[in-house]
Amino acid sequence: MADTAHPAMVGGISLRKRIWGWYFFDWASQPYNTLMLTFIFGPYFAQTAAAHLMADGIPELAAQAQAQAWWGYGLTITGIMIAILAPILGSIADSTGKRMPWIKLFSILYFIGAVGTWWSAPEAFDPAMVLAFFGIGLIGMEFATIFTNSYLPSMGPKNELGRISGSGWAFGYVGGVVALIIMLMLFQAGPNGVTMAGIEPLFGLDPGTKADTRIVGPMTAIWFAVFMIPFFLWVRDDAYEPRLKYRFGSGITELIHTLKNLPGNPSLLAYLGSSMFYRDALNGMYTFGGIYAAGVLGWSIIEIGIFGITAAISGAIFCWIAGYIDRAVGPKPVIVTCCLIMMLTALLIISLTPTSVLWLPVADGSALPNQMFYLAGILIGAAGGVLQSSSRNMLTRQGNPERMTEAFGLYALSGKATTFVAPALIALVSDITGSQRLGVTPLVFLFGLGLFLLIWVKPDGETRA
Repeated sequence: MADTAHPAMVGGISLRKRIWGWYFFDWASQPYNTLMLTFIFGPYFAQTAAAHLMADGIPELAAQAQAQAWWGYGLTITGIMIAILAPILGSIADSTGKRMPWIKLFSILYFIGAVGTWWSAPEAFDPAMVLAFFGIGLIGMEFATIFTNSYLPSMGPKNELGRISGSGWAFGYVGGVVALIIMLMLFQAGPNGVTMAGIEPLFGLDPGTKADTRIVGPMTAIWFAVFMIPFFLWVRDDAYEPRLKYRFGSGITELIHTLKNLPGNPSLLAYLGSSMFYRDALNGMYTFGGIYAAGVLGWSIIEIGIFGITAAISGAIFCWIAGYIDRAVGPKPVIVTCCLIMMLTALLIISLTPTSVLWLPVADGSALPNQMFYLAGILIGAAGGVLQSSSRNMLTRQGNPERMTEAFGLYALSGKATTFVAPALIALVSDITGSQRLGVTPLVFLFGLGLFLLIWVKPDGETRA
């Protein structure tokens, strides 16, 4: 059968430009994960919320656990909304062949949500409002990612998709590193009132009102708006895709039909179940890593930012390398290896306190706990990035080549159907135990469950078996 999945020209745009435009989405959107979710805004929310709770007389450790729980419950609500809407919208987009209008819509939500987090000053801190704005931006980012990922099969021959996916993820990590460096060098003040570049925060941002930290929202929004330009210029909906009339009801009908037929492809079904759990666990690692460092190890925002740079550089390097490994051995061995690494890393993190490593006591003031957390960050950046890159390539092997957009819709469904589970479990365990450290233990179980289900996944899927 002729390969028509990657025409040399689409709308007068060369395949090379199309690939680079697709890469630029990763570059543009990564700061929401790097700066907002993990290393700057997430820890800022936790610290500010905990300070308010302590002002009301709640003990420090309980306040920190409650702040982590609030963050978790906020992400749980957002995840449920994504889970409900993702499969319906994905099916509608698949039936119409039109993804770009949806990407534009969710890009607007990304921008509005990121900008809205500016209104989170400590003196007028409203957790519900802050979480609402953050959730709007996160919904925008997640849905835009669903639709842009579905372009991957059209970016080249199947044996090159692992390399292309890995290179795109690496490019996105580099974007996250650059954005984080800019934030730390030009805006985020340390205890001495100056940034890492030794200057006062730009634009007269007052550290006393945390404006130097809150600027991360508007900065992330502007970054996204600027660097999405190449994507919108060079990526097009394929002209040969079916163009059906937009019908909400038909989208739901087609989704139900697709779900009923899933048992006929047991390898795909097992893969969707596996990735559902390990991707959820990975999101939990990203979401709570910075908050954990701030609450358990007492790190400052700048220290967490440096940690983030280290993790992101590790991710960029290993995503690029793993793209070639994926091309050589296939995505399944890569995914299995990364899941094992992430399980061990989660156990390492749980074992760390300022006075213990691997549950063994260390001398007071020892640098070893911090050093081990840096090691955990390197492992999370490397294995986490590679896991995501190889996972989206694995889907191209599991899905029906004639209905690949539908397969990516199912991938989005499996990825979002339980996005609330990890935050909810972390929030619940944090509440029950009153401990941030023990709160992240569910992640080990989720990674293990994902790894177990991979046993039934065929490396090249049912269609190639």
